[in-house]
Amino acid sequence: MFSRRKLISYGAAGALAMPAVLRSATAQGVDFPSGPMRAICMFPPGSGADVFVRFYANRFSQLAGKTVIVENRPGAFGNIATEAVARAKPDGSTIYIAPGSSVLASAPHLFKKLNYDPINDFDHVTTLSKLAFILVVPASKPWKTVAELTAYLKEQGDKASYGSIANTGLVSSELYKAQFGLPTVEVKYKDTGALLNDLVNGQLAFIHIDPTSILGQINQGTARPLAMGSAERMKALPDIPGAREAGILNSDLIAWWSVHTPAKTPKPLLDKLEGWFNQIAVEPETIKFLANNGADPFPGNSTMLKELLLKDTKAWGDYVKLAKIDMLG
Repeated sequence: MFSRRKLISYGAAGALAMPAVLRSATAQGVDFPSGPMRAICMFPPGSGADVFVRFYANRFSQLAGKTVIVENRPGAFGNIATEAVARAKPDGSTIYIAPGSSVLASAPHLFKKLNYDPINDFDHVTTLSKLAFILVVPASKPWKTVAELTAYLKEQGDKASYGSIANTGLVSSELYKAQFGLPTVEVKYKDTGALLNDLVNGQLAFIHIDPTSILGQINQGTARPLAMGSAERMKALPDIPGAREAGILNSDLIAWWSVHTPAKTPKPLLDKLEGWFNQIAVEPETIKFLANNGADPFPGNSTMLKELLLKDTKAWGDYVKLAKIDMLG
């Protein structure tokens, strides 16, 4: 069974390594500001993204011996939070723990105008984890497979609707529609609670949503998963068919979480952040947390993250064209 209701208190394993790391940065004449650090979150408190940010921020605080305040900046598909980070002082006091694939990589193809440069306005620290969104329907409905849902949606035409709240969910749903030529109407949401409430009550035919936000409803029997947005099954959720297996042949979206800072953050601080977060990424507590939230560990480094960001930025352009999504103003 999966649970996301609260984060347990995590031990300070690895904290003994902190003094050496601190001495290394101090020797180079650069250290973090003495005050609290901010971890910017793109979604409201209690959402799937918020749970992830607070887990990593809590573990980082314990490991680094720094006070970390999670600052929620929801809205505009993550652009409000992202711009706040881009404009922050590059002194190591602000970090962005975010689903970078669905925010930085997708943004140039989803919005006509951005008030930030997804590549050059940030220093890209490292990857953390990866997951795929889940195609979910109300448990009160009879559909048990993607084929059954598709048949219903074809009958309903534009009278049926689906909900979206995140870039990955939007594109996954539009790819599904494109695969079968469905005219299902999108309904945009700003609040995860309202989205899930309308799904469970049957006002929406389906949604694509992150595992953290929906596993509670799946376990309670109020929502039914039909497929992953990734082509193959995910290790953390082996019982849910991959998109290809379910008949959605054009979808293979993997959402990866990553750490970023404002551009021109001092290199010694970036190195410290990379080391700390890579240690967190593979700890037993992290692996357990990720499994409980439908995600897999995905440690990396700054070079790998930059290359992945460039690669996925191109891929998102292809996805948006395939799904025939109009750019937002």
